[in-house]
Amino acid sequence: MSKLDDTLQRALTSIPECVAAGFVDLSSGMVLSIKTVDSHPSEVFDMLAAATADLFQGPNVVAIEKVFKKSRGLPENVEQHYFQEIIVNSDNLIHVFLRGKRQQQVVCFVCRKGANLGMVLTKARLAMPEVEAAL
Repeated sequence: MSKLDDTLQRALTSIPECVAAGFVDLSSGMVLSIKTVDSHPSEVFDMLAAATADLFQGPNVVAIEKVFKKSRGLPENVEQHYFQEIIVNSDNLIHVFLRGKRQQQVVCFVCRKGANLGMVLTKARLAMPEVEAAL
């Protein structure tokens, strides 16, 4: 198992009610590592990568960021993104997407709906430096 796999596994066990953890590279559009408590078809992982890319760098998100940069007097080519964390609540799950410091990687943690969202966010944020260092 790679260092990234080990790190995601530790994060998965430390975050309350976590059932999956994945590391997505936005520049390549690939899931670099994923850990789950259940098995899933590989198509699910491909869809995770595509959905994550849409959430963080879809055309509407890029347009919003350009407006924010312009209103703040920043040049458009500055590698600064305004959307750093995205939380998606589905019927049974909480999906937490955290952008890494390098701005081109996103970690996704999926937890059961009954988990305490504050604890999920706290533990997910605490796991980020180790996950990023494992790459």
